Amino acid sequence: MKRFVVLLAVTVICLYTSNEVSFTQHKHHETKPMSKDDSSHEQYDKKGSAIGKTNADSISALRVIDAKAAASIKEIVGRYLDLKNALANDKTKETATAGTALESAFKKFDKNNLTASQRKVYEDVEDDAREHGEHIGANAGNIAHQREHFDMLSKDMYDLIKAFGGSQLLFKDFCPMYNNKKGAIWLSEQKEIKNPYYGKKMLTCGSVKEEIK
Repeated sequence: MKRFVVLLAVTVICLYTSNEVSFTQHKHHETKPMSKDDSSHEQYDKKGSAIGKTNADSISALRVIDAKAAASIKEIVGRYLDLKNALANDKTKETATAGTALESAFKKFDKNNLTASQRKVYEDVEDDAREHGEHIGANAGNIAHQREHFDMLSKDMYDLIKAFGGSQLLFKDFCPMYNNKKGAIWLSEQKEIKNPYYGKKMLTCGSVKEEIK
Protein backbone atom coordinates (compact mmCIF):
# COMPACT_ATOMS: atom_id res chain seq x y z
CA MET A 1 0.00 0.00 0.00
CA LYS A 2 2.82 2.39 0.90
CA ARG A 3 4.58 1.56 -2.37
CA PHE A 4 1.41 2.38 -4.32
CA VAL A 5 1.09 5.75 -2.55
CA VAL A 6 4.74 6.60 -3.32
CA LEU A 7 4.34 5.68 -7.00
CA LEU A 8 1.16 7.75 -7.20
CA ALA A 9 2.93 10.76 -5.67
CA VAL A 10 5.84 10.48 -8.13
CA THR A 11 3.43 10.31 -11.07
CA VAL A 12 1.57 13.42 -9.90
CA ILE A 13 4.86 15.34 -9.50
CA CYS A 14 6.03 14.35 -13.00
CA LEU A 15 2.73 15.41 -14.57
CA TYR A 16 2.85 18.73 -12.71
CA THR A 17 6.46 19.38 -13.82
CA SER A 18 5.62 18.53 -17.44
CA ASN A 19 2.69 20.95 -17.43
CA GLU A 20 4.88 23.68 -15.89
CA VAL A 21 7.52 23.26 -18.64
CA SER A 22 4.88 23.40 -21.38
CA PHE A 23 3.36 26.53 -19.86
CA THR A 24 6.78 28.18 -19.53
CA GLN A 25 7.65 27.37 -23.15
CA HIS A 26 4.30 28.73 -24.29
CA LYS A 27 4.86 31.96 -22.36
CA HIS A 28 8.35 32.25 -23.82
CA HIS A 29 6.93 32.36 -27.35
CA GLU A 30 4.18 34.86 -26.60
CA THR A 31 4.64 38.37 -28.00
CA LYS A 32 4.36 41.19 -25.52
CA PRO A 33 2.09 44.09 -26.52
CA MET A 34 4.14 47.22 -27.24
CA SER A 35 3.63 50.51 -25.51
CA LYS A 36 4.17 53.96 -26.92
CA ASP A 37 7.41 54.10 -24.96
CA ASP A 38 8.96 51.11 -26.75
CA SER A 39 12.32 51.83 -28.35
CA SER A 40 12.68 52.47 -32.05
CA HIS A 41 14.32 49.05 -32.35
CA GLU A 42 11.08 47.40 -31.19
CA GLN A 43 9.00 49.67 -33.38
CA TYR A 44 10.96 48.37 -36.34
CA ASP A 45 10.17 44.80 -35.32
CA LYS A 46 6.48 45.72 -35.07
CA LYS A 47 6.57 47.03 -38.63
CA GLY A 48 7.98 43.68 -39.65
CA SER A 49 10.42 42.59 -42.29
CA ALA A 50 9.36 43.13 -45.88
CA ILE A 51 11.28 40.08 -47.03
CA GLY A 52 9.84 38.00 -44.19
CA LYS A 53 6.44 38.19 -45.86
CA THR A 54 7.81 37.05 -49.21
CA ASN A 55 7.95 33.36 -50.15
CA ALA A 56 10.94 31.66 -51.78
CA ASP A 57 9.50 31.74 -55.33
CA SER A 58 8.85 35.46 -55.04
CA ILE A 59 12.38 36.07 -53.84
CA SER A 60 13.77 34.29 -56.89
CA ALA A 61 11.62 36.49 -59.12
CA LEU A 62 12.78 39.64 -57.32
CA ARG A 63 16.40 38.79 -58.03
CA VAL A 64 15.85 38.92 -61.80
CA ILE A 65 16.77 42.58 -61.81
CA ASP A 66 17.53 45.16 -64.51
CA ALA A 67 21.25 45.87 -64.99
CA LYS A 68 20.89 49.55 -64.06
CA ALA A 69 18.94 48.69 -60.93
CA ALA A 70 21.56 46.08 -60.02
CA ALA A 71 24.30 48.72 -60.36
CA SER A 72 22.32 51.05 -58.07
CA ILE A 73 21.89 48.30 -55.45
CA LYS A 74 25.64 47.66 -55.65
CA GLU A 75 26.33 51.34 -54.95
CA ILE A 76 23.92 51.36 -51.99
CA VAL A 77 25.62 48.29 -50.53
CA GLY A 78 29.03 49.90 -51.04
CA ARG A 79 28.00 53.05 -49.17
CA TYR A 80 26.57 50.95 -46.34
CA LEU A 81 29.83 49.01 -46.04
CA ASP A 82 31.79 52.29 -45.94
CA LEU A 83 29.56 53.38 -43.07
CA LYS A 84 30.00 50.09 -41.23
CA ASN A 85 33.78 50.22 -41.54
CA ALA A 86 33.91 53.82 -40.30
CA LEU A 87 31.92 52.84 -37.20
CA ALA A 88 34.19 49.84 -36.56
CA ASN A 89 37.12 52.28 -36.59
CA ASP A 90 35.32 54.74 -34.25
CA LYS A 91 35.49 57.49 -36.91
CA THR A 92 32.37 59.55 -36.46
CA LYS A 93 33.11 62.11 -39.21
CA GLU A 94 33.76 59.40 -41.78
CA THR A 95 30.58 57.69 -40.58
CA ALA A 96 28.63 60.91 -41.21
CA THR A 97 30.11 61.26 -44.70
CA ALA A 98 29.17 57.64 -45.51
CA GLY A 99 25.65 58.15 -44.11
CA THR A 100 25.08 61.14 -46.37
CA ALA A 101 26.47 59.21 -49.35
CA LEU A 102 24.12 56.31 -48.57
CA GLU A 103 21.12 58.63 -48.42
CA SER A 104 22.16 60.10 -51.79
CA ALA A 105 22.52 56.62 -53.34
CA PHE A 106 18.96 55.77 -52.31
CA LYS A 107 17.70 59.13 -53.54
CA LYS A 108 19.06 58.73 -57.07
CA PHE A 109 17.87 55.13 -57.49
CA ASP A 110 15.62 54.99 -60.57
CA LYS A 111 12.61 52.88 -59.55
CA ASN A 112 11.37 52.84 -63.15
CA ASN A 113 13.87 50.03 -63.69
CA LEU A 114 11.94 47.81 -61.26
CA THR A 115 8.90 45.62 -61.78
CA ALA A 116 5.79 46.35 -59.71
CA SER A 117 6.58 43.62 -57.16
CA GLN A 118 10.23 44.68 -56.95
CA ARG A 119 9.22 48.30 -56.45
CA LYS A 120 6.95 47.39 -53.54
CA VAL A 121 9.73 45.57 -51.69
CA TYR A 122 12.22 48.34 -52.46
CA GLU A 123 9.90 51.09 -51.24
CA ASP A 124 9.21 49.18 -48.01
CA VAL A 125 12.93 49.53 -47.27
CA GLU A 126 13.78 52.86 -48.90
CA ASP A 127 11.99 55.39 -46.69
CA ASP A 128 13.39 54.09 -43.43
CA ALA A 129 16.89 53.47 -44.81
CA ARG A 130 17.12 56.97 -46.27
CA GLU A 131 15.99 58.46 -42.97
CA HIS A 132 18.64 56.50 -41.05
CA GLY A 133 21.31 57.60 -43.53
CA GLU A 134 20.21 61.21 -43.10
CA HIS A 135 20.37 61.01 -39.27
CA ILE A 136 23.77 59.35 -39.36
CA GLY A 137 25.05 62.04 -41.73
CA ALA A 138 23.72 64.84 -39.53
CA ASN A 139 25.28 63.54 -36.30
CA ALA A 140 29.03 63.73 -36.73
CA GLY A 141 30.46 63.84 -33.23
CA ASN A 142 27.68 61.74 -31.72
CA ILE A 143 28.78 58.22 -32.55
CA ALA A 144 26.39 56.61 -30.02
CA HIS A 145 23.43 58.11 -31.89
CA GLN A 146 24.93 57.10 -35.23
CA ARG A 147 25.16 53.52 -33.97
CA GLU A 148 21.51 53.53 -32.89
CA HIS A 149 20.46 54.39 -36.43
CA PHE A 150 22.97 51.93 -37.88
CA ASP A 151 21.26 49.15 -35.92
CA MET A 152 17.91 49.87 -37.60
CA LEU A 153 19.53 50.60 -40.97
CA SER A 154 21.19 47.17 -40.92
CA LYS A 155 17.78 45.48 -40.66
CA ASP A 156 16.58 47.44 -43.69
CA MET A 157 19.73 46.59 -45.63
CA TYR A 158 19.36 42.91 -44.77
CA ASP A 159 15.86 42.95 -46.27
CA LEU A 160 17.10 44.74 -49.37
CA ILE A 161 19.99 42.35 -49.97
CA LYS A 162 17.92 39.23 -49.31
CA ALA A 163 15.45 40.46 -51.92
CA PHE A 164 17.77 41.75 -54.63
CA GLY A 165 21.20 40.34 -53.84
CA GLY A 166 24.24 42.34 -52.83
CA SER A 167 26.40 41.79 -55.94
CA GLN A 168 29.01 40.08 -53.73
CA LEU A 169 29.36 37.58 -50.90
CA LEU A 170 28.23 39.17 -47.65
CA PHE A 171 28.05 37.99 -44.06
CA LYS A 172 25.27 38.66 -41.60
CA ASP A 173 26.98 39.17 -38.24
CA PHE A 174 25.47 39.42 -34.78
CA CYS A 175 26.57 41.33 -31.67
CA PRO A 176 24.91 39.88 -28.54
CA MET A 177 25.82 42.82 -26.29
CA TYR A 178 24.32 45.82 -28.08
CA ASN A 179 20.95 47.38 -27.17
CA ASN A 180 20.95 46.21 -23.54
CA LYS A 181 22.00 42.70 -24.58
CA LYS A 182 19.06 42.31 -26.96
CA GLY A 183 21.64 42.11 -29.71
CA ALA A 184 21.97 43.66 -33.14
CA ILE A 185 22.94 42.53 -36.63
CA TRP A 186 25.17 44.07 -39.24
CA LEU A 187 26.35 43.10 -42.72
CA SER A 188 29.98 42.71 -43.68
CA GLU A 189 32.05 41.95 -46.77
CA GLN A 190 34.57 39.98 -44.71
CA LYS A 191 34.27 36.94 -42.48
CA GLU A 192 36.51 38.39 -39.76
CA ILE A 193 34.45 40.07 -37.03
CA LYS A 194 34.97 43.83 -36.70
CA ASN A 195 32.16 45.11 -34.51
CA PRO A 196 30.70 48.49 -35.61
CA TYR A 197 28.63 48.87 -32.43
CA TYR A 198 31.59 49.00 -30.05
CA GLY A 199 34.60 49.66 -32.27
CA LYS A 200 37.97 49.24 -30.61
CA LYS A 201 36.30 48.72 -27.21
CA MET A 202 35.05 45.24 -28.28
CA LEU A 203 36.16 44.91 -31.90
CA THR A 204 35.95 41.11 -32.12
CA CYS A 205 32.67 40.74 -30.20
CA GLY A 206 30.12 38.88 -32.32
CA SER A 207 29.70 35.94 -34.66
CA VAL A 208 28.74 35.15 -38.25
CA LYS A 209 25.12 34.00 -38.52
CA GLU A 210 24.60 33.74 -42.28
CA GLU A 211 26.37 33.92 -45.62
CA ILE A 212 24.41 35.87 -48.23
CA LYS A 213 25.21 35.29 -51.91
